[in-house]
Amino acid sequence: MKAFTDHPASVGESYWEHMRFALGFSGTLFVAAGAALLHAVFPFVCEKTGSTLIKRLHARIVNR
Repeated sequence: MKAFTDHPASVGESYWEHMRFALGFSGTLFVAAGAALLHAVFPFVCEKTGSTLIKRLHARIVNR
């Protein structure tokens, strides 16, 4: 059980709070990756979407 609670506790969260944060974070990364993939094929699509989402994620981590 300790393996599931040590890290979340170290960042001031419960297991479920940490799961919610991590799932939200991974969902945003998934969307950013999709935008980057679209941009790779169609350079005129999602020109700033991926980088904007990554900047927002960075701000969430830094201001946590």
